[in-house]
Amino acid sequence: MSGIYFAIISAAIFGFQNAAARRAVISATPLQGMILTVPTVVPLLAFICYVLGGFDAIKSWPLITYLFAGAAGVMHFVVGRFSNYVSMQALGSTLSTPIQQLSTIASLICAVVFLGETLTGLNILGILLVSIGPALLITRHNSYTKTDDPEKFSPDFKRGALHGLICVFGYGGSPIVIVLALNSVDSMPGQLITSPFANSSAILLFSYIFASFFVVILGFSFRGFESLPTMSKQGLKWFLLSGFLIAVSQVFRYIAFALAPVSVVVPIQRISVVFRLLFNAYLNRAYERFDTGIVIGIILSVFGAMALGFETKVVLTWLAPGQLIFDILNWQF
Repeated sequence: MSGIYFAIISAAIFGFQNAAARRAVISATPLQGMILTVPTVVPLLAFICYVLGGFDAIKSWPLITYLFAGAAGVMHFVVGRFSNYVSMQALGSTLSTPIQQLSTIASLICAVVFLGETLTGLNILGILLVSIGPALLITRHNSYTKTDDPEKFSPDFKRGALHGLICVFGYGGSPIVIVLALNSVDSMPGQLITSPFANSSAILLFSYIFASFFVVILGFSFRGFESLPTMSKQGLKWFLLSGFLIAVSQVFRYIAFALAPVSVVVPIQRISVVFRLLFNAYLNRAYERFDTGIVIGIILSVFGAMALGFETKVVLTWLAPGQLIFDILNWQF
């Protein structure tokens, strides 16, 4: 149960940082955001890793753990985060949410294929619920991109949708690689059992170190560092706040992966979209397009994420449906 609590805390913090990042991309570029939110938090994570005993834990790591940690960092903090920033800049946080929710499905499919986890009828119902939001966005996108009010935010659907799908790859695949990193530590007798916090914090640190290396290369290649002196104060402030909150959120996230299955942690973290809606409605109402249908689709996707994540037999025992429904939802693949 402790893994679930850590996942919920991570989701709440992540929801708030999303609103902060949305405010930042209004006046700053995604590349500037990458420079300010990835390398800058490495010292903080190194301190957390030291306090939790991570530097002692890495002494017994096999090489593959470092490689998995690095791959997870590049997928999540470079590919996923950059595309997330671009998608939010183009669509706004609310309209980009349904597309990014598809990362839950991507994580589940990867967990079934690569980790041998089971897909049930209840999971399939969850996939359908998660898919409602993106379906509504696609069928109704013309109503979001057209406006007669020049002061009203006008989304760029094609650009936002493309980067939203790339974000699905980064955010959806990285949890699997994190678990592979944790499993590679677990292959060393007693390591993960005796030091879950130490190993999780160390894997997070090395994920950020690898990601920072790529961000620095991108920053110099595309003159991202040269643009920082002329960056708006608002963008700077909100990106720094977002980067700090992301780092704290990821600490709880990696610990959750050490204590609970990926098929439980990832769906629970999807409730961050509820916090995302609330915080964006408060902080960024002028820069968002709130639509009743999309909001309903997002809420349904939260229920879908829960159906994807929680133990099927536990849910069915609690719901106590008829035998036919029980058999359908309990079907396993």
